Amino acid sequence: MAPASRASLTTVAPRPLASPRVPASVASPASSGLSVSVGARRVPGISAVSSQPRRRMVAAAAATEMAPAARGEGGGKPFVEEMRAVAMRLHTKDQAREGEKEPQAPPVARWEPTADGYLRFLVDSKLVFQTLEDIVDRAAVPWYAEFRNTGLERSEALKKDLEWFNEQGHTIPEPSAPGTTYASYLEELSEKDPQAFICHFYNVYFAHTAGGRMIGKKVAEKILNKKELEFYKWEGTLSQLLQNVRSKLNQVASNWSREEKNHCLEETEKSFAYSGDLLRQIFT
Repeated sequence: MAPASRASLTTVAPRPLASPRVPASVASPASSGLSVSVGARRVPGISAVSSQPRRRMVAAAAATEMAPAARGEGGGKPFVEEMRAVAMRLHTKDQAREGEKEPQAPPVARWEPTADGYLRFLVDSKLVFQTLEDIVDRAAVPWYAEFRNTGLERSEALKKDLEWFNEQGHTIPEPSAPGTTYASYLEELSEKDPQAFICHFYNVYFAHTAGGRMIGKKVAEKILNKKELEFYKWEGTLSQLLQNVRSKLNQVASNWSREEKNHCLEETEKSFAYSGDLLRQIFT
């Protein structure tokens, strides 16, 4: 990575993770429905997520990068399209046509991100992405190997970004509770509940390529002098990388029973909750 000019970073004193509950959301300026939203903080842990509104913390992708997939085998709906539909229903009407949730937060343009908070988010994100990569590399479940080297991997890009922040004089923190809790949960799921694990795999990667990129752009405008981090860059054509992963997901799910597919879909809200915990750190 070529040396970058020093960016102007807002520096604030660290705040405890148990900060005041601050909701936030981002929606595409177009009518695409691409969005990310977070609400009140969930107590760290790996137990089931409550359906109460105060625990609905979501981070999902839609529209361009989560476009409807091609028809499945036999002309039926591809399973990835079912996953997308469930995710879209967790959006609000102003974020997506399919949204069913009531608006509970201001747009990302009104966020006030901090450099310390953003660093915590990047460090925890690196741990989560590295965990996903390690799980598919080990392939305790044989078909996890289908998701190696997809081109969507983010841990190396995040490593470069954290090195850049260090060069600017920032101390890189250790992973915090949102990241370590989520990573532990992913490890547990990958061993005992592969269908639920795949729900997280899909939502983490696809959300980052859509709403995650929009958040990265807005944060860069506010505290990084518009510097684009490696976290938001991919080698090759992103739409094709995503389509390749969709195809693999559909192929793997074609061997699942209807009950297994439903179980995967039921994990979506919990996936949003863990991702929301990570995102909240940006503005705390």
